Amino acid sequence: MARFDADVIIAGAGMAGATLALALKSGGIEPLLVDPAPFDTQLEPTFDGRSSAIAFSCFRQWRTLGLAPMLEPYAQRMDEILVTDGRSPGAASPGQSPFFLHFDSGEIADRVAGEPLGYMLENRRTRAALAQGIADAGIQVLAPERVMSVEVKPAFAEVTLSSGRVLTAPLVVGAEGRGSTVRKAAGIEAVGWDYPQTGVVCTVKLEHGHGGVAHEYFLPGGPFAILPLTEDRASLVWTEKRIRGEALKSASPEAFNAHLARRFGEFLGRIEVVGPVFTYPLSLSVAERLCAPRIALLGDAAHGVHPIAGQGLNLGLKGAAALAEVIVDASRLGEDFGSETVLERYAGWRRFDTNTLAAGMDAFVWLFSNDNPLIRLVRGVGMAAINRIGPARRFFMHEAGGAVGELPRLLRGQAL
Repeated sequence: MARFDADVIIAGAGMAGATLALALKSGGIEPLLVDPAPFDTQLEPTFDGRSSAIAFSCFRQWRTLGLAPMLEPYAQRMDEILVTDGRSPGAASPGQSPFFLHFDSGEIADRVAGEPLGYMLENRRTRAALAQGIADAGIQVLAPERVMSVEVKPAFAEVTLSSGRVLTAPLVVGAEGRGSTVRKAAGIEAVGWDYPQTGVVCTVKLEHGHGGVAHEYFLPGGPFAILPLTEDRASLVWTEKRIRGEALKSASPEAFNAHLARRFGEFLGRIEVVGPVFTYPLSLSVAERLCAPRIALLGDAAHGVHPIAGQGLNLGLKGAAALAEVIVDASRLGEDFGSETVLERYAGWRRFDTNTLAAGMDAFVWLFSNDNPLIRLVRGVGMAAINRIGPARRFFMHEAGGAVGELPRLLRGQAL
């Protein structure tokens, strides 16, 4: 590495980029992180008020990288998921549609060593654990700094930062979000579109315990998810038509609580909003390619999907595990891990999963965000059929847990 500033320069120190840095470091590769926001800023409650559903395979990766002691106190097991369909407000209220799906981790416990279907974690807790892990590993972080341009040479890439500093490395990874400068420098286009929906996110305190059960309730405006958190709290991911979402963003606390109570129902008792309410525009964005010479894409720079099934972050974490394994293995064989030949192994590994999940989530949005009677009947019958077929039910649980297909070692809980 004497000729370069790092083995791998990672643009974006978010959850996917930071996970990749830790994975590379564990395999003897020296990463360097560049991010416009200092870690201290990323840990503020106002920076990211979302919580994320973490697939059990992705949590294995963090456990293998030594983050479990910092994450487990805040990780809420999801042992059951109940998916219901209805036309009227009131999640899981009596008298709703008989069409539903029920997933229970007990059905696959013998095959996954008793792991849950997933874990719910507040993003700020995950960011704090990753920041501590980065510091403990001695990984260099340049922040606040921004990658302004990338110039690819035959044997390395040259990165120019907002400060004017120029860095070199055999490989640059773009993990800085949907507007990725690295992706644009590689000449890689992204395809996608905006949804006429807004995601409303908040945390609530529950009167009654949630029992580790996650609820996904489909209304004509979009899905309404009640996701369990520690301390008898829940993260709400509330999808509404864009005009209603904007109205909720500026609504008074009294008006917001009234609308929320109608959506939520009474099955978990009184609810109390704790902390700020966040709104996010929803869209689909998928890069046409995952790599180019000296450049690889990761996380939202590679794919941004609708939160309808909570798989967006998991896609990035699975990509981090695959990319780290490809780079580490190539380095040990003496290969140039920044070459397109090596990077295509990563792209080929992740292409099918990324494209099929993005297409599936897009189809789900249109299928479950409308009130057409015929479509409602078809989706209801489909849900009921899957619920009655044990192998199909178990397949979906394994898929949601990220345990389908050829898994990278980190997702199997094995060190690089």
